[in-house]
Amino acid sequence: MTDHAAPAGRLSLRIDFPNGARLGPGKVRLLEEIARLGSISAAGRSMGMSYRRAWLLVDALNGMFDAPLVGSHQGGSGGGGAALTPRGTEVVRLYRSIEAKARTETHEALSCLAGYASDGGKKPVIREISQLK
Repeated sequence: MTDHAAPAGRLSLRIDFPNGARLGPGKVRLLEEIARLGSISAAGRSMGMSYRRAWLLVDALNGMFDAPLVGSHQGGSGGGGAALTPRGTEVVRLYRSIEAKARTETHEALSCLAGYASDGGKKPVIREISQLK
């Protein structure tokens, strides 16, 4: 019998590319925030990071792929801004697709692992994989 009230573990996906570059949830969230807010500085603020840190991450992201992921335009009287390029939009879409498939395919195993994890001194709930089917 499974305990559906017990929370499953949380899956965090990081992709390590052969060239040493890494793409994970933080960088993808930054891209999503840039798309939502239209600004690198606003995206950084929404994530609690400095403009410099956000800009350095965007610079790294733009160098990771065969085309830039974020484009920016100079400000005039209304200020500057930033937006995802078509490649940036596609990278976010692909990452989120991989993440969703991984969650779906690993749900039972994650639930089992979460059951094995200690919860701060309380007796852990232990389930066998055969109990999850």
